Amino acid sequence: MAVVLFLIIVAIVLGIIGAVADGLLYLLVIGVLVLVVAMILAGVRFRRGGRQPGR
Repeated sequence: MAVVLFLIIVAIVLGIIGAVADGLLYLLVIGVLVLVVAMILAGVRFRRGGRQPGR
């Protein structure tokens, strides 16, 4: 869970820097990609989290 939150914070920071700084639009794109990866990772973790392996 900490990794997902860290990735979301990094994505927000990169998005803000990319949107505000002139000529750093690629940081905005990287921020969006990091956010997408974080959402996919969160979805995979939450989907598997409820199941317990059978014995």
